[in-house]
Amino acid sequence: MSLPAEPPERPAAAKDAATVLLLRDAGDGVEVFLQRRVTAMAFAGGMTVFPGGGVDQRDADASVSWAGPPPARWAEWFGCSESVARALVCAAVRETFEESGVLLAGSESSTVTDTSQYAAAREQLVSRELSLAGFLAGEGLTLRADLLRPWANWVTPEQEPRRYDARFFLAALPEGQHADGRTTEAESSGWSRPADAIADAKAGRSTLMPPTWFLLDELISCASVAEALAQERSVRKITPRLVPDGDAVRVELP
Repeated sequence: MSLPAEPPERPAAAKDAATVLLLRDAGDGVEVFLQRRVTAMAFAGGMTVFPGGGVDQRDADASVSWAGPPPARWAEWFGCSESVARALVCAAVRETFEESGVLLAGSESSTVTDTSQYAAAREQLVSRELSLAGFLAGEGLTLRADLLRPWANWVTPEQEPRRYDARFFLAALPEGQHADGRTTEAESSGWSRPADAIADAKAGRSTLMPPTWFLLDELISCASVAEALAQERSVRKITPRLVPDGDAVRVELP
């Protein structure tokens, strides 16, 4: 890995991104949905990650039918503008649906249980033929921001040429829904106990980026999805630093 020892004078701008830690109960703990990205991806190719991606400018569409904490509240949690907060929540819902088929939407009091009827719309969202706002309005659906929890905020190190300001959300797999791996961005997908995912990385069977490893480690202590969702979180922006260490690179946290 060839990176400058010091950050450049003008680091690349970090693009807003949303990532979702999708959980389900697994007996004495929780399982999280993970995907191994195809190696050809420009960012994090071959890495094992949570569903997520960059914000689309259309994600800030204020016409979206919305239930749960308003954008202003999310702006407080993530320390950003209300417009960015709205876009982040919408991106979290859109990316989760695109990459796993799980849809955090429904009515103000219920959640979709069968997403198969929206298969065509899912493909159109991926191709950008359809916006999230257009999809939800066309199907008479409401975005369920109350199903998400603010969890963390990590920024790609300044030495990297491609950078993201990623906000991480927590969500439970809605009753009746199933997560799948039908996305061209991943070569494999599935549920894993956080400790098992870390063990795979330690054994060289997978590769985790620092935020993924760190957040998986946090989930190990959660006895249930309900316990994880009930945690009080104070989100702070974390920007790791990459430090050359012989032929390798060491990650330092602030």
